[in-house]
Amino acid sequence: MKARALTTDAIFGVVPIALVVAIWQALVSFGYAPVTLLPPPGLVFARLAQQLVTGTFQQEIAATLFRLFAGFAIAVVLGVTIGLAAAASPAVNAVVRPLVRVLAPLPKVALYPALLLLLGFGHESKITLVAADALFPILLSTYYGASMVEQKLIWSAMAAGTPRREILFKVVLPAAMPSILTGCRIGLVISCIVVFLAEMITSTDGLGHLLVTAARTFQAVDMFVPLITISLLGLMLNGALEALRAFLLRGFPEV
Repeated sequence: MKARALTTDAIFGVVPIALVVAIWQALVSFGYAPVTLLPPPGLVFARLAQQLVTGTFQQEIAATLFRLFAGFAIAVVLGVTIGLAAAASPAVNAVVRPLVRVLAPLPKVALYPALLLLLGFGHESKITLVAADALFPILLSTYYGASMVEQKLIWSAMAAGTPRREILFKVVLPAAMPSILTGCRIGLVISCIVVFLAEMITSTDGLGHLLVTAARTFQAVDMFVPLITISLLGLMLNGALEALRAFLLRGFPEV
């Protein structure tokens, strides 16, 4: 039964992607878009396969992934820590809540020029931007997940003799895990977008830099290769996170 469900999910996951590629090919074949601006998908994927085996392109992917993972990891650590602390302590909550209300709606890319002046044009400014953007979905999901833990679970743990300082990690954190992982999933998608955007604005390497370089030289095929690459990386990372979620939440009814 589970195998059939997985097969159905896989089919429904592939069909929309195949439909997008088919529409892309139709636009080119019927002349709705010039080939110089929208190359056929076969040409783009062939170029991607050619680039993937080159050391230079692999280094560009590695630079993007390093910034993405570093920023996302910082966001996870800070988001989960602050979210749990705000849910457990009214004093921390009183400090964090107004800051979140002010900073969460702020487009963090607006702060990027200041980050460049403070941290330079290297990895640091891009990692900081990724962490700042991915932080708030994780923090809010952690806070609401921890706040919604049933009080009777905490009372049962206290009645069983669990020390108060261990209740947070043995009761609240596991109960809030579905919400935390949902926030991490959103944060991961945001991280992929932000790291690519930061590399497009200012960078000397990475997939975003490759796209800008190709666009400046009117290399349409090479311009689409980084776009397809970051999309595939996001798809694989999302699948890996979903597999991790299924493993961690295997005891929960919804999984």
